[in-house]
Amino acid sequence: MAQNITMTSANLPLRDIHLPDPVGWWPLAPGWWALCGLLILLLVFLWGGRRFWQRRRLRHLALKKLEELSALPDAELVTALSRLLRQTAISHFPRQDCAGLSGQAWLDFLNQPFDDRPFNSGVGCCLSDAPYQRETQIDASALVDLCRRWLKKLPPQSLNLRRKL
Repeated sequence: MAQNITMTSANLPLRDIHLPDPVGWWPLAPGWWALCGLLILLLVFLWGGRRFWQRRRLRHLALKKLEELSALPDAELVTALSRLLRQTAISHFPRQDCAGLSGQAWLDFLNQPFDDRPFNSGVGCCLSDAPYQRETQIDASALVDLCRRWLKKLPPQSLNLRRKL
């Protein structure tokens, strides 16, 4: 005799629906890796730009101060330029290299970036003695141009010697 088995959902050998495992956060998708790489590049670029700006800040401030000083009368101009160059040198280079220099040694220090030695033989030689004299005849525009050339030839400042003018 044939057995009559009725098929109902209760007596079928079915299993419940199984969902896949949830997607984990690791490993990252390629888009996230690209985003992380761009973020790292952006941080490196910003750090380098800030460092670049800081190293040239002293030169920028000194050139700005030089433009302010160029309007002074000749007697005050020589003293102010001498003071500006001295402050910039002390702020830029190690103090023991330039702070105690005077006269010919100071002019030799200022001549270091130049081949034509304009502070010894040119218009710049007045910086050694003119600040201490009442009446001096100088070519003010040439002296300001020479000081501008010296400031522009300053090497980038090392970051451990940051001081303000």
